[in-house]
Amino acid sequence: MGAPQAVPGCIIPSNAYGHPFRDLSPDLADLVVSVSVTSIYRRKARLFIEGQKPSGVFILRTGKAKLTTCSIFGKTIITRFADPGDVLGLNAAVSGRPYGATAEMMANGQVDFIPQDCLLRLMRERGDFALVVAEQLSASYYPLHDVVRSLGLAAHPVERLAKLLLSWTSTGSDDASGSDHVFKLPLTHQEIADSIGSTRETVSKLFSELRQKHLLRSEGGELTIMNLLELQRIVQF
Repeated sequence: MGAPQAVPGCIIPSNAYGHPFRDLSPDLADLVVSVSVTSIYRRKARLFIEGQKPSGVFILRTGKAKLTTCSIFGKTIITRFADPGDVLGLNAAVSGRPYGATAEMMANGQVDFIPQDCLLRLMRERGDFALVVAEQLSASYYPLHDVVRSLGLAAHPVERLAKLLLSWTSTGSDDASGSDHVFKLPLTHQEIADSIGSTRETVSKLFSELRQKHLLRSEGGELTIMNLLELQRIVQF
């Protein structure tokens, strides 16, 4: 894990962007803050490693992180991207099982850490906090389900790539009309490959093919989807 820079804990404001505990009662919020430590993690620092005994949960205040899992043959797949407000390592901390993935910062950010023993004690003593934890565990199921569904049901890597690209558009797959969709490519080709269970070489080849078909245009790190409807047709589910 990267060496974080600890800073004093502070009261969680009610309007904190995306913070999972923003709606707690003031007294419970104070309890959570009293057992939390806020640290600064640099890009590429690891919050925890797959297979490691759980030490607690990590809550992103700022920055972005990715969760990866690795096979015994060294193949890595990105299972999730975490944004401010996301809770990482909760399943392991509650169950006592090892962390099921490696969490690595993709940008510098502030991260709250709640030790496992403090988390479990608060859950036992405060039913309202246990309910919030249950809600977080439930919410974490859906992104993982979407990843498994995408990897398992998409017959070809181009389908998985198209689905990923559509997820980055501002309007998603509901609006095929209107102007081109332009956005900064948030991942490297290697990270995209790790997200769709492919290789960097295959991803580069697929991007080239989509550009030749005039579905995409890329320039200076900016990606333009030129034919959203045709890209949607590639996705079979």
